[in-house]
Parts: sequence; C-alpha cells; structure tokens
Amino acid sequence: MLPKPETGLKPNTLAYEMTPLVKPTGFREYDARWIFEEEINRLGIQALGAGLGTLIHELGKEPACVVGHDFRSYSSSIKQALIVGLMSAGVKVHDIGLALSPVAYFAQFELGVPCVAMVTASHNENGWTGVKMGVDAPLTFGPEEMGRLKEIVLSGSFKGREGGGYTYVTDMRERYIADVTSRANLSRKIKVIAACGNGTAGAYAPEALERMGAEVVPMDAELDFTFPKYNPNPEDMKMLHAMQQAVREQGADVALGFDGDGDRCGVVDNEGEEIFADKIGVMLARDISAQHENAKFVVDVKSTGLFTTDPVLKDQGAQTVYWKTGHSYIKRKTTEIQALAGFEKSGHFFFRPPYGRGYDDGLVAAAAILNMLDRNPDKTMADLRRDLPRTYQSPTMSPHCDDDKKYDVVEKIVAELKGRSDMIGQKVVDVNDVNGVRITVEDGTWGLIRASSNKPELVCVVESPASEENRNAMFRELQGVLAEHPEVGEFNQTL
Repeated sequence: MLPKPETGLKPNTLAYEMTPLVKPTGFREYDARWIFEEEINRLGIQALGAGLGTLIHELGKEPACVVGHDFRSYSSSIKQALIVGLMSAGVKVHDIGLALSPVAYFAQFELGVPCVAMVTASHNENGWTGVKMGVDAPLTFGPEEMGRLKEIVLSGSFKGREGGGYTYVTDMRERYIADVTSRANLSRKIKVIAACGNGTAGAYAPEALERMGAEVVPMDAELDFTFPKYNPNPEDMKMLHAMQQAVREQGADVALGFDGDGDRCGVVDNEGEEIFADKIGVMLARDISAQHENAKFVVDVKSTGLFTTDPVLKDQGAQTVYWKTGHSYIKRKTTEIQALAGFEKSGHFFFRPPYGRGYDDGLVAAAAILNMLDRNPDKTMADLRRDLPRTYQSPTMSPHCDDDKKYDVVEKIVAELKGRSDMIGQKVVDVNDVNGVRITVEDGTWGLIRASSNKPELVCVVESPASEENRNAMFRELQGVLAEHPEVGEFNQTL
C-alpha cells in the first residue's frame, strides 16, 4: 500500500512525486474538496480511494462502488487514481464515465450497487476537485463518516485486500435520461432556456428536457472545461444575467440553469426575473401539498420564512422542518421523517417517492417545475411568483474565513446572538441554532450566520416580510457582529 500521506509537499519535487499529499482541511462536513496539485496530488487521491475502500469494509457494506467524473480537464485522471485506490482495498468498481452527480446516485439504484464516489468539485471554480461519497443510497456521507475517513487516510491505516475489480458501464447516460424524462409528460409546449455554463449538464439537460416535451433553447451547452463565460453555478450573477437576457430575447416561458455537476437547478421566469430556489420550493410545496394531505417538507436554514407563514401551505396542511444546510443533511432528514421533498436556497431539490428517489437532482427538479407549469396553463412562471406573499430577500453573501477558524468564529457568534433580546429595535422571538444561528424578530425579519461547508467562508442571509429597510437593518446588525471578529474578511457581495 501507499506510504502515509503528508500535508505540506511542494510540487515538482521528488517527495511530491513519491508521496501522497492530502491537506486535512479538504475533508469537509459531508464531502471532500481540495485545490488540485496545491492541496492534494494524484497519489493523495489514490490514498483517499484506499481509505474509502477500507471504510466500506469497516462499515460492513458490500464492497462495490459506482464511480463517475465531471467535465474538468483533470477529473478523468483523478477518477483513475481514485479507482486504483478503491481496487487496492478490495472494492469492485463500476465506472460510469462522464456523469452528473445525480447520474451516479441513480446508478446505485439501477445497478444495485450500494456505494458511490463521484469525482466533482460541483460549482467550485476551476482548480478545485473533490469527491461526493456514500454507502447507503440515497444517502451520502455526513460528519461522522467523513471524520472516520479523514482519520483512516491521514494516518495511512488503509488496508490492502484481494477481490477488487473493474467494470466500465457504457450506457448509464441513456438509462438515466430515459428514467428522468419519464417524470414529465407535458400536454403543451413550454419554451425552456437550458443554461449549462459549459459544464457537464450540457451533455444531459437539453436532450432530457426535449424528451420531456419541452421546446428547448440550449445555452452554453457545449462542453468546455475552461468555463469561458462564467462558472456553471445558478447562484453566480453572470450566469443569471445571461439567463435573463436569453429569456427576454427568445420569449421563453422559463430559464433553467444547472451547476457543474447537475445536482442544482436555478430559475429565471418569463419576465427575466430570478426566483431564488427557496421561493421555487414554496411554489413546488404548494403544488405537491395540493395533491397530498399533510405533506411534509424539509428546508435548509437559509430558506425563506414563507414555508411556515404562507397561507396556502397552512390551508393545505403542509408541515415544514428547518434543518442544516447541505445536501447530505437534507437527504438524511427527508428520509428520516419521510418528507415528500426537501429544498435548499442554493438550488438543491430533493424529491422522494413518488417524485424521486431522495437524492438531489437538477433535472428531476426541472421536471417538477415543468409539471407545475403544465398544471397551471392559465398562469406564467411570473404569475406563480407574484402569487406568493412578498418578502425582501438577500442573496447568499459569503465573507472569507479560513477553514481552520470559521467554526470557532461561528460558535462565538451563536453564543452572542443567543443572548440577544432585541435586534433592529424589535424583540427577538426565535433563535434557531441547528446550523449556525438564525435569529428572528417580531415582524418576521430574520438573519442567518453559519460556516460554509464547502469553502473557507461564512454564509450570511437575511429576509424581511415587512420591508426592504428592515432587511437592510438586519444585515447591518449582522455586519456589526462579524466586524468584532478579525478572522472574518471581505464579503463576496453585499446588499
């Protein structure tokens, strides 16, 4: 087996070529992400695969694993190194080739394979790589599994085993598209901009949407790992502006944007207005709860307060639980309470039977949105947006904070805000500390601070159902709280 990984090797040295490099901070709460070559090398990826294989055996799971990769210049070679590590630990690998993350999750069900390791940096910029992992479909790793994996890899305690094997699966793309397109059968043509940001979704989304019955206008669907126009991320303002322009130029009914590994979906309506994913979640929750009594939903703490205050959802008996941000957390909670769906403000949508299998899938979300439009032939996407009670939301704002400092900073902020009796001149009525701290005042205005699970950043979101002024006032107060901590840097964007 490989030698024990090191954490500070320099590229273009003998040690770098002979020893695994693995930076400890790459092991996140529920997946793994590194800057390739600077924080991890290919031998480090091989060590990760050997560690994952060791953990699979340790957990008593069948040693068989679906493996796929996204469309970045280095992802294929990283996947090969991961496969070598998995096979050395006695794992039978089912390689599905170039894929979206939800294609890898689908393949677990389709092939009857319990484990998954998807090579992707998701929406992170070029230079990043990572792996999303799980051993019990549709769930992916949480902090406990990631902590144990980190321990195995960094200590070099991975174990070599006989029995590893390799199968290349040639037709998973077609099998996935056939499955996802069966979830929508439109009765009328809906004109859709399919925005792919030159990422992996370009190989899937336009064809899948067309086979659902939509009239599709592909946008930046050509695969190009340099991402020449913008990062494929439906929260990126450049991508959203391009979607808005395309909708207006094409007279489309909706624009659907997909991130780099296709597990998220962003929406711009027919008037060129962005609809934050949590508001799309409210629309979908209305649509679903009209069909199912006492429907349950799970949403992340960044999401709008409308899930508990919307009169339509109340009248339809819908119940919503606010939970930790992160695809693994929402998947687990929706499964635990048997919710029909889960929604994240970042654009992850999780549909359980009869709508999906429980994992996040941008194209399953697209099918649900198109079905909702199809069921409302007299209303446009903009009409459905206007039907919601108005709130004043912020985008997700992220000040820099080093990975090794951010959790301590947030812990101090949680303690401080839990002691507050008033904010923006109003009484504090609720403090939710399930994931960072979300503090709410009398008129429903709330603000959130939490640590990012994916990057060296904090996350700040504010919303007010009362006024833009109250939203801005809450943000200013949270800025003041953050300013007391010198570890916190500049915001990527502000109000």
